[in-house]
Amino acid sequence: MSRSLNKVTLIGNLGNDPEVRSTSGGNRVATFSLATSRSWNGPAGDRQEKTEWHRCVVWNTKTSQLADIVEKYVKKGDKLYVEGRIEYRQWQDKEGQTRYSTEINVRELIMLSGRSGGGDFDGESSAPPRARSAPAPAKAAAAKQGGEDFEDFPGALTDEDDDLPF
Repeated sequence: MSRSLNKVTLIGNLGNDPEVRSTSGGNRVATFSLATSRSWNGPAGDRQEKTEWHRCVVWNTKTSQLADIVEKYVKKGDKLYVEGRIEYRQWQDKEGQTRYSTEINVRELIMLSGRSGGGDFDGESSAPPRARSAPAPAKAAAAKQGGEDFEDFPGALTDEDDDLPF
């Protein structure tokens, strides 16, 4: 059996405050536009820039209240890391025209701006901004298996015993 992967990772800035709605079934969904930019030097040496806009959709689920977290903590201009899958949809509008949209269905969100504490939300926790992406026991187990926590990294810079050739 062949496998496939539909995974999108973006870091960008919000163009507007998120819009949060409730479906007829009572589920909550947040939508926002995320801007990513790239820049380069043109043939004449002039600086050029292009901005892409990505429509992101965040749902509350049985295990996560991510849309509520977006509504409470995310604002226009914030820098976000989002991870999810890309989805293409088409529908008929009121005039009978076929419309298309491309959306990022967000599964993980990390606030990078730091204004309100900059939390890490991956859909497993509905705690305020200091939520972790993995439960503490899982991180402790990873540390025992040779993985290191981010807090341990600064100590590695002062270690004299390393294998670096320089």
